[in-house]
Amino acid sequence: MSTAVIVDVVRTPSAKGKPGGALSAVHPATLLAGLLRTLVEKHDLDPALVDDVITGCVTQSGEQALNIGRTAVLAAGFPVSVPATTIDRQCGSSQQAAAFAAQGVAAGAYDIVIACGVESMSRAPMFSNAGDEDPAAGPLAARYPDGLVTQGIGAELVAARGKFDREQLDEYAARSHRLAAEVAAAQQAAQIVGVPTTDAAGAPAVIDLDETVRPATTPESLSTLRPVFESAEMTARFPEINWSITAGNSSPLTDGASAALIMSEKQAAALGLTPRARFHSFAVVGSDPLLMLTGPIPATEKILDRSGLRLSDIDTYEVNEAFAPVPLMWQSHFDTDPERLNPAGGAIALGHPLGASGGRLLGSMLAYLEATGGRYGLQTMCEGGGMANATLIERL
Repeated sequence: MSTAVIVDVVRTPSAKGKPGGALSAVHPATLLAGLLRTLVEKHDLDPALVDDVITGCVTQSGEQALNIGRTAVLAAGFPVSVPATTIDRQCGSSQQAAAFAAQGVAAGAYDIVIACGVESMSRAPMFSNAGDEDPAAGPLAARYPDGLVTQGIGAELVAARGKFDREQLDEYAARSHRLAAEVAAAQQAAQIVGVPTTDAAGAPAVIDLDETVRPATTPESLSTLRPVFESAEMTARFPEINWSITAGNSSPLTDGASAALIMSEKQAAALGLTPRARFHSFAVVGSDPLLMLTGPIPATEKILDRSGLRLSDIDTYEVNEAFAPVPLMWQSHFDTDPERLNPAGGAIALGHPLGASGGRLLGSMLAYLEATGGRYGLQTMCEGGGMANATLIERL
């Protein structure tokens, strides 16, 4: 088995995923193509040596349809011989892309592969690929006669069953913005690749800062926001819900892309490249599709069992902040050191461009390990439909 190593991770800035957002004028394939070019140029790598480009993208419609990974490869100017595929494991799509890439290297199927992801939520709105009706409603009606629910309702259920009140959720959200402003801005600056675009007046501009971070956010300012998922129908169905999920303690709609250069340790040595980390272990699980957001718990249990490590051996935990109850639920279940949990902030502040978020978390984790001298990092994400991925890396 070959050892799969991470040579580099880069990303675009995170931008508001709505019309008028800083990256809303940029085609999603262009967002990703810039990162692909950066990886090969930065490391003086002949792009013809790339065996595959595995791309995460959730809303594969409109400009993100028809294998956007391949579109981005061609837009980046790579040789036509470089293939690409686009995958969808919901919010964990680019984390799964990295797992598939590393597993391919370990199996000897690849020497060099780029795992990446992209989501322009301003240009390909969430659920625009689903049509007018839930595509799973008919086939699942017998198993779930009352129907499944949106992730927002799932977050409300997790908050209610975990007994997290509104004050706790808002305090956690404010922490995310504070740490993103204080820690992520310093540690992750080298990862960010500026994106050329035009400003409101049509003049050329380069976006190189995260638009979604709000350093002035406080629990008090968040407390004024109204719950966004409250409905009489859901109140009748789930009377335990206290309606505490707001736009402030949820991850925002976001535009962005991420990319990781992954190869065998032997290939890195042959090219004179210095790996930054190696992949240690992987896990993926299914979980209750009604709660939907609880998967990181069994995914973590599974990867710890496979790796032989304990949580106390791990220096940082990146648990995706789709909604504030998700990392709070995970931390409460494992009773871990809260200082190791998302220590540079998370998706509530840094954004959640669905198909690209796994790569962003991977980069955040690696940057934190390098800045602090840590050895092991754990990344896990809840995913639509009730799933979760977990990845363990070891800094080299």
